[in-house]
Amino acid sequence: MIGLAAATSLAVLGAVSANAQFGPPPGPPEVIPPDVLKTLEAVPAVPTDYKAAKTSWGEPDLSGGWPIDHLNGFPFMRPAGQGNRYFLTDKEFEARNSRMEAQGGGYDKEIQTNKMGMGAWVEVGTANRRTSMLIDPPNGQLPEQTAEGKRRGALMRSSYRFNQTFDSPADFDSWDRCITRGLPASMFTINYNNGIRVWQAPGLVAIQLEMVHETRVIYTDGRPSISPAIHNWMGESRGHWENGNTLVVETTNFLPGPSATNVGTTASPPQNDTPVSTEAKMTERFTMTGPNSIVYEVTWNDPTIFTAPWTARLDWRRNDDYQFYEYACHEGNVQLRGYITSSRAQRKQEAEEAAAKAAGTANAQGSAK
Repeated sequence: MIGLAAATSLAVLGAVSANAQFGPPPGPPEVIPPDVLKTLEAVPAVPTDYKAAKTSWGEPDLSGGWPIDHLNGFPFMRPAGQGNRYFLTDKEFEARNSRMEAQGGGYDKEIQTNKMGMGAWVEVGTANRRTSMLIDPPNGQLPEQTAEGKRRGALMRSSYRFNQTFDSPADFDSWDRCITRGLPASMFTINYNNGIRVWQAPGLVAIQLEMVHETRVIYTDGRPSISPAIHNWMGESRGHWENGNTLVVETTNFLPGPSATNVGTTASPPQNDTPVSTEAKMTERFTMTGPNSIVYEVTWNDPTIFTAPWTARLDWRRNDDYQFYEYACHEGNVQLRGYITSSRAQRKQEAEEAAAKAAGTANAQGSAK
């Protein structure tokens, strides 16, 4: 009944238009020499020679602000025309950079003319030379879902599902209800509120997320995980250190419900319908490559849902001046009620119109006799 409401159109626009915005420039396909193509397809190894500063208790110090708003607009999945390429060509990069600069300039004009439009809401990133966050599979696309994954996805409910009716809170996902974006979706960019801050204490790393006001607690003291019978929205995480600069985190015990991908991440599936099963396992690697840089890699392995694991890579930049403000989600918590009441009203109106039409047809047939 109700398609995508105005409140969700921004995120959908970001997902649906990604191929047009960040794919190859229009026109004939670019001819790339074989030796150049080989270079563009090569996935560089993550540098491990940097030795991070240590905390007072002797662990690598990753603490600080690591917002990822500079990556906003960076495609999650790769446009098909870019094949197995990790990097853009010079021509593609110039086109992407021009588009993003124009987008940011348009928002600046809104502010200068005292208009509260998209510029007061959306954070525009900076162009980079990567084709996509996904680096495995090599084509930058999510693997095929299993039959069970497709079945579960078809049953998922959210305000982002096309032609859905709303009659109770159960018709919305955990992000609609301002509970969580879930994992791994919470570690990817979104249109705004991309703040990430890392805190550390002996045997503990905490990752604070600006959206949706969550803090992940990761124990690094060697304690065992909790019972597999217990499931949490964000799973249960355990971490350890490698190479003096890399935090490795394994997360299990996920509670099904949130979508593993989020529509607000550019070039993600558009309906928040990527299921998560209790068998899912997430492995993250936070590698400091310099005092102000981290390479973040995440591998998602959910054999119930996907036919193969998949891996994404993001380059973090330190910004300790980035400030978190309250993430109120939807003001007054009236959004769900609005969806439900409008959906009921629309269905009532359609039923009344159908009944009136049927009555009119019956009267006309009676008069004809």
